[in-house]
Amino acid sequence: MRRRRWRLVLRGGRPGTVPARLRLLRAAVLVTAAGLVGVLVAGGVSASGSWADIRQRSAPQVTSATGLYFTLNDMDAQLANQLMMGDTASLSALRVQAAGIYGQRRAQAGGYVRDLAEAAQGDAAAERIVATVISDLGAYEDHAARALILSEQTHRPAGQADPKAVAEYTLATQLMRTRLLPEADRLVTTNNTAFEHTYTDATGTQSAIRVALLVTGLPLLALLAALQLYLVARFQRIVNPGAAAATVLVLTVLIGGLVQSSGQQDHLRAARRDAFDSVLALTRARAVSYDANADESRYLLDRAGAAAHEQDFLTKSQRLLRLDGATIGTYDADLASALHAYKTDHARLDFTGLYGDEFRNITFPGERAAAERVLTAYQVYQRDDRRIRALASAGKVAEAIRYCTSHATGDSNYAFDAYDKALLKLITINTSAFSRTASDGAGNALSAPLGLAGGAIAAAGLVLLGLRPRLAEFR
Repeated sequence: MRRRRWRLVLRGGRPGTVPARLRLLRAAVLVTAAGLVGVLVAGGVSASGSWADIRQRSAPQVTSATGLYFTLNDMDAQLANQLMMGDTASLSALRVQAAGIYGQRRAQAGGYVRDLAEAAQGDAAAERIVATVISDLGAYEDHAARALILSEQTHRPAGQADPKAVAEYTLATQLMRTRLLPEADRLVTTNNTAFEHTYTDATGTQSAIRVALLVTGLPLLALLAALQLYLVARFQRIVNPGAAAATVLVLTVLIGGLVQSSGQQDHLRAARRDAFDSVLALTRARAVSYDANADESRYLLDRAGAAAHEQDFLTKSQRLLRLDGATIGTYDADLASALHAYKTDHARLDFTGLYGDEFRNITFPGERAAAERVLTAYQVYQRDDRRIRALASAGKVAEAIRYCTSHATGDSNYAFDAYDKALLKLITINTSAFSRTASDGAGNALSAPLGLAGGAIAAAGLVLLGLRPRLAEFR
């Protein structure tokens, strides 16, 4: 009887027995390993979902909003161009070109509005803004159509637009500048804020994942070490192959998980901070540039409001590249001085604004050279603007209009096109970097953690296999 009881104890459930302790350690290892698996899977699912949101919703919505802001600006610029060129035969080709671009921008604006309306579903604030944009855009197009009809009916030469047409244009451009553009800018801000929240949540989750990996992984390693020591002490064996292999595997999984999570954070930072922040600043800069270019047309079209339009041009120039204290008369010299200081020492940036933001966030190969080319072209365009104003001030309004709207080499729109092309190349560098980084981050966001989770499961299986012979000795 005593011998049978002893065998039952050796097999059994009393905590003080060797098999009971082995089973307790085994259970603790399995539970902790399950926790590690759960953390890895949760981290992968979270990262994968964040990338899907960023690539399919957050970034495209910001892009649509900035696209709308840009197209609205150029619509108004092309409307002003058509009106100021009047019925002058020598400008007919440019007038037809302006009309074509106006129609193109109008269609693009409609497409962006549809995209934003679809994206705004379920967001009451965004839905209200989009609905207001739709209503105001319709009113703007009504004023624009009446202005064009009045201009065509009067057959006025360049620089002598019909007052009624100018009055209708004034209503249209006021609606654009006081309602439509601020509404579009609010859509940019709203969608960019949503993107920022997604980014902040995603990076915060990855930080929490690393803490959770340590909370589960280190105790698991400690349990495996305790199991190994207990087996050595009780069974006089140097090492248990299963437990030893499981320990190495768990250590590999833990290190791999920490590296994977840190890598995800790095990809998120590079996509958002290094690439998309520049994309946002530069696409806004392009829209503001077109608005400033439109101010030149407004300046020539609405001579009664020329001083206000000149100030608007300076305000937008300062938003693009701010030079403290600069006026329309000193901006060129101040810009030349700031660029000379930068070329002498790249760390010295005596300017702020949207281009200041870009030059403080240069990251990718070729980006600095492309940004420098943008400023060189911008400098040429600014100098051409002064010639437009000099011609108009000298009473040569028709010549100023021709110079302002001509794409011939050496004329103002030629310089603006060169500036715009340089800016587009710089934007492309950053959009390509964003797409590449986001693709890399999304590529292993889920697969790598699932692979590591499989490693943790395999480690648990090795523990089971390693303990089976030892527990069999007590049967």
